[in-house]
Amino acid sequence: MFWFLLIALVVVVAAVTLAVLSGRDGVLPEAEPDRTAWSLPPDRPLARADVDGLRLPVALRGYRMTDTDDVLDRLAAELTERDARIAELEAALAGARAEARKANERTRDEDEGERA
Repeated sequence: MFWFLLIALVVVVAAVTLAVLSGRDGVLPEAEPDRTAWSLPPDRPLARADVDGLRLPVALRGYRMTDTDDVLDRLAAELTERDARIAELEAALAGARAEARKANERTRDEDEGERA
């Protein structure tokens, strides 16, 4: 019985191998690269389309940690940079509004002084 099962196993493995190889003219397909080709533009800030088109390479137990960490670090740095720029612009806007208010008060005071 053991020999029969062993021979049957060898026959099944050989049949599967022949079926796989014969369907492709005896040539196995090219193996996919270990890493997928993706990159973020290094010469400009990221745009929404860059993030939407991003596909992280997958490993055996999920995403590749180093690649994912690199992308997250880049996104965090750019968000920090944008937050600082927004804060700078809001401070400049608040200063401009304060100056405009002072200028309006001066002109109003001058107009009231001329009327009196």
